[in-house]
Amino acid sequence: MSILHSLLFIFFIADSVNGHQGVKYELIHRHDLHPGGGALLERLRELAHSDAIRVRAISRRVRLKQGAGRRQVRENRYEPACNNGSRGGGAEHSSGELSIHSGADYGAGQYLVKMRVGSPAQKVVLIADTGSDLTWSNCRYKCRGARSCGSRHRRRVFRADRSSSFRTVPCSSTICKTDLANLFSLSRCPSPLDPCSYDYRYSDGSATLGVFANETVTFSLTNGRKARLHDVLVGCSESARGQSFVAADGVMGLGYSNYSLAVKAAARFGGKFSYCLVDHLSPKNVSSYLIFGSHKEVNISVVRMRYTELVLGVINPFYAVNVKGISVGGVMLDIPAEVWDLSSVGGAIVDSGTSLTVLTQPAYQPVMAALRESLQGFKRLDLDIGPLEYCFNSTGFDAAMVPRLVLHFVDGARFEPPVKSYVIDAAPGVKCLGFAAAAWPGASVVGNILQQNHFWEFDIGKSRLGFGTSSCV
Repeated sequence: MSILHSLLFIFFIADSVNGHQGVKYELIHRHDLHPGGGALLERLRELAHSDAIRVRAISRRVRLKQGAGRRQVRENRYEPACNNGSRGGGAEHSSGELSIHSGADYGAGQYLVKMRVGSPAQKVVLIADTGSDLTWSNCRYKCRGARSCGSRHRRRVFRADRSSSFRTVPCSSTICKTDLANLFSLSRCPSPLDPCSYDYRYSDGSATLGVFANETVTFSLTNGRKARLHDVLVGCSESARGQSFVAADGVMGLGYSNYSLAVKAAARFGGKFSYCLVDHLSPKNVSSYLIFGSHKEVNISVVRMRYTELVLGVINPFYAVNVKGISVGGVMLDIPAEVWDLSSVGGAIVDSGTSLTVLTQPAYQPVMAALRESLQGFKRLDLDIGPLEYCFNSTGFDAAMVPRLVLHFVDGARFEPPVKSYVIDAAPGVKCLGFAAAAWPGASVVGNILQQNHFWEFDIGKSRLGFGTSSCV
């Protein structure tokens, strides 16, 4: 599972599909980095704490190396069109878009989006996370009038009783007992036709309880028409706890899994999904996007796309990459090769749900040492921001003073983020090196702040990750 510092998505509606259109969703960032210094520092502390818990959970998965899960997902990655609920042909090579805004008004480290589910479609706002595989929403199941539905949910809920396409998964089914075990299905089954229940836990301590169902998700295409995915596994949650859900109705699972919405939708829209994250300091009227299908159909400007292997099924449901090393100022750092070895107890993932970039100790120490050298002229500050250990008075700071950091991949691709993505604002007049340390052995994580102002394409069909500089418009 995952912590939910991630992406929120809003799905707009569409019908049968023709041509080369697709789906583009607006992403809204939830972390307000514009308030007073005290509030900003406190939110950074919360982000850092959540990231630390999330990364520990990822590292446990690295050590476990769930080989059985890897084989299962690889074998069942794409279902035939007649089984994946796609009706009205021609959608397989379509694409579409949703916009993303900075979530400065919501007070957490996430990007936000809207989605439409059910028949007729109802709007919900979800946190979409590349480290989660269950898509769920606050939900009312079997409402029998105003009294039974009540006002337990103070926010928007999905009314399952009003959807003609809502079908629960029986608790007596093999799917419930076996296939959904990794999604925390429960063993209780009062009668064979009762719904399959879950107690879905996230690594930050958040949790949600509900029932599994198959439902219809509706997409709005760039040609103005509608596309529906039928029989999508969703969670109907009657309760949820955790700070991660404060501004959301639920979560969209974009991880790599048989039951992930990302995998299901990618199979319909050309085998890929992508997103572009605006600067986390952007005002809320600046948008970025989540796209199912080709970005070339939705007018996103990208400068020089680069590609590297996307390693699927090794640390489910996360997306792993083969890293060769890190250079700072053109000099390769002395980092042991095993730190990046996915076949052992190392490796790296690209994760929308982690805010900071987290490096295991053998990589963290040389990276921090190399960057600190260029900051010796600034007064170091003793601030309590969890794992952000190096902060300084930024009066007179110029990004040109900092040597460029480059992430090198085994196949020769290079990712060179702007300095502002790793020397980050912490408060007025205060900047910090935006890296956190993780225990070794374990995984390193490229977080969403380092990913900003870049377009990222997860090509599941070709096991390829593409990225390029972009303004996200």
